[in-house]
Amino acid sequence: MKERKRKYFHPIEVTLDVVCGKWKGVILCLLQERDFRFGELKDQLSSVTPKVLTQQLRELEEDGLIARTVYPQVPPKVVYSLTSYGKELEETLRMMEKWGRAHQKKVGENYNKEVSEAGLS
Repeated sequence: MKERKRKYFHPIEVTLDVVCGKWKGVILCLLQERDFRFGELKDQLSSVTPKVLTQQLRELEEDGLIARTVYPQVPPKVVYSLTSYGKELEETLRMMEKWGRAHQKKVGENYNKEVSEAGLS
């Protein structure tokens, strides 16, 4: 697991630092449903670049939340899955998702359109 040298003043800072990259929360939510190959994740997150997706996956792997399994075959097959440690976030992520849906309804149609255009609905 990645050692963090930053000093935190509140435990929520640690959680946000680990889980709240641009795509990390969505990646973790997707991996709660099933394991994914890189291309499948890229298809689900239509507006993410391969470079950013790779970076986010590496950070999640360094933090011990996901596992990257490489199968020795041609062409190479790489599968991403949640670790047992990553699965501990399921309740937290579901609560965040629930709050996000309620917030979308409260804020209105413009917000829903922005989320849809970002490739997340």
